[in-house]
Amino acid sequence: MFAIFTKIKDRVEAFLNEKNIVTDCLNKIEEKTGIKKRYLAYGAAGVTGAFLLLGYGASLICNLIGFVYPAYFSIKAIESPGKEDDTQWLTYWVIYGFFSVGEFFSDIFLHWFPFYYVCKCLFLLWCMAPVSWNGSQVLYRHVVRPFFLKHEAAVDGMVSNISVKAMSAAENVTREVLHTLVRNRTVGPAESEPRSLPSSAHVCITQNTHLTQ
Repeated sequence: MFAIFTKIKDRVEAFLNEKNIVTDCLNKIEEKTGIKKRYLAYGAAGVTGAFLLLGYGASLICNLIGFVYPAYFSIKAIESPGKEDDTQWLTYWVIYGFFSVGEFFSDIFLHWFPFYYVCKCLFLLWCMAPVSWNGSQVLYRHVVRPFFLKHEAAVDGMVSNISVKAMSAAENVTREVLHTLVRNRTVGPAESEPRSLPSSAHVCITQNTHLTQ
């Protein structure tokens, strides 16, 4: 347990020593207040925990914790030459996707439980913890991967059928739209017949009639 907290502390220290928008803000606050940015970060974590316990904005805070931090390190993993961190964060996003889908159907019941958002936040932190047995690795190896390998062929067939049906439906809709546009251009509103100019003979008869009168 002590090793876990040591790794988390080292990760936090490394993050605070990096050049990013968060550390820039912390450095400005440190210059104005004289409080070290390490303590500012701990204070912000304490305030976040208090909001999670009280429930004010807890859903937003959980979503930010579960998305912003992993998204930042996922971008860094993409830009890094190694592939180990890519696999680590891809595994996290797989578990996060399954968790989000499950929560969508159960949130209406679960959010009534006391300390639900605290438990959710702790679960997400466990999934992204910088240890080899973090939540995403454990759940992927023991739940997601066995299920996927067992049903991979069936899932591939289902996805292929859905793709074919979606492409066919899109082609049918496109064809109908094009036919409608062509038909509307071909069968336009009937043009009014142009008026014929009076003939010269009619003009002459009219002028002779006026002269006789």
